[in-house]
Amino acid sequence: MPKESVWSYPADIGRPERTDLTGYDVVASDGTIGHVDRQAEHFGMPHLVVDTGVWVFGRSVLIPAGVVGGVDPVARTVTVACTRAEVKAAPRFRTDSETMDRGYLTAVGDYYHRLPPRESTAD
Repeated sequence: MPKESVWSYPADIGRPERTDLTGYDVVASDGTIGHVDRQAEHFGMPHLVVDTGVWVFGRSVLIPAGVVGGVDPVARTVTVACTRAEVKAAPRFRTDSETMDRGYLTAVGDYYHRLPPRESTAD
């Protein structure tokens, strides 16, 4: 994935303009991650804050828009182009203030940019 595209929703993901993804289930290539708690776009870096529930001990994770591989508004799912382990290994999200921290967002973007490319499982 080109570094600059990690913060841009792919054009072909089937995301209707301005769709609120809050509450959508988030699915990786190998299983469910959680659900979208909220969307944000600080510093031109759109991303999702995903509540992982009990999967990662109740913590949330931040997923850049460019990692989204598909959106199904009927099933209310967001598919991401990575594995659960890759999401779990991303820079740890601790507080809401981190979505306003350019350094933290840059670290997250750099992490996802370095992942090997893969196709999403979205239809």
